[in-house]
Amino acid sequence: MASRLVVATFVSLDGVMQGPGGPGEDDSNGFEHGGWLAPHVDEGFNRIMGEIFERADGMLLGRKSYEILNSYWPDVPDEEGGAKINSMAKYVTTRSPMEAGWNNTQVLVGEAADTIGDLKKNTEGMILVQGSSDLIRSLQQSELIDEYHLLVFPVVLGQGKKLFAEGTLPAGLKLTTSESTDAGVVHLVYEWMGKPTHGSLS
Repeated sequence: MASRLVVATFVSLDGVMQGPGGPGEDDSNGFEHGGWLAPHVDEGFNRIMGEIFERADGMLLGRKSYEILNSYWPDVPDEEGGAKINSMAKYVTTRSPMEAGWNNTQVLVGEAADTIGDLKKNTEGMILVQGSSDLIRSLQQSELIDEYHLLVFPVVLGQGKKLFAEGTLPAGLKLTTSESTDAGVVHLVYEWMGKPTHGSLS
């Protein structure tokens, strides 16, 4: 018994994942471009995200991402997507204890490498990670991510937190799916293959 950990995230063409949803979502380090996702949302984007969430059996969040989603989703009607996300299992990873009032939420207290490693061993299906840049970095360093769903947006931001920041543990990936929306968002699915391989062109 083991679950697959799948990261689904929005990134700019230069790899920034900070503050996609709107101004004020994450302005840390002087980030000035909150809301860069919105102009490119269309039917194709909504379909892709709907399919990703439909496949998920649970969702893993860092504390900040939990607070952002918890402020919105519990009041979303069932017919507008609330039924799925509000009923699914949710896991919040944090170094310090917290209260989680959102339905079906379990708090994992401790180092992410340990608590999430145990979570994967003791659950089945697909656990979705969305947003949570600090959490993703910890998962990358511990080689706990099995698959990436990257939605790459046609915008260059020039600043902000990146999905693959300097010092990220090297990894080999296999492209399994690619598609694009009418608004120019490219959906890429990569499977983690372990360490990267090397060769020579000469």
